[in-house]
Amino acid sequence: MQVFTSLLALGAAGLAVAVVIGVALRSSVGWIGDVVSAFADAALWLAFLIAAVATSGSLYYSESAHLEPCRLCWFQRIAMYPLAVVLLVAALRRDRAVRWYVVPVAGIGATVSLYHYVVEWRPELEGGSCDFGPSCSDFYFREFGFVTLAFMALCGFVAIIALTTFAGAGRGGGELIDTVERPER
Repeated sequence: MQVFTSLLALGAAGLAVAVVIGVALRSSVGWIGDVVSAFADAALWLAFLIAAVATSGSLYYSESAHLEPCRLCWFQRIAMYPLAVVLLVAALRRDRAVRWYVVPVAGIGATVSLYHYVVEWRPELEGGSCDFGPSCSDFYFREFGFVTLAFMALCGFVAIIALTTFAGAGRGGGELIDTVERPER
């Protein structure tokens, strides 16, 4: 299971990089613009899928594999779990404006994940943030020599940020589309 979830995390990170490169090159390379436009419709569904798999994986590791989460893991869960529900509703409604709600929450989760990942490598930076439960500097595994649970969460948050930001960019020249209807005056 560790190899499988590690590969999923690396795939999510690769997807985030591909989205950024695709958006950057869409106006200069004609066929990339067509791919980006076709991919824009699936971006919210992919973001939901990443959040749902991250939530399921988190629950698997704590409930089935019996890995006790540390304090920073709990903060990451607080950020990730609601994203699965919010992104499902946004994908069903095709609400590209969801980025205004998702990106701040995912950004906080990514920041906590990055800090947690650094603490796993440099335990002296922990600073007493984990006074109860397992230490935040402990890790249960390092797949491929660097993929830990904190790294997986970071990959998920970064991919969600990239996909929801991308979904918010219109099919045209990058203008932002706001799907919330406003009353006329």
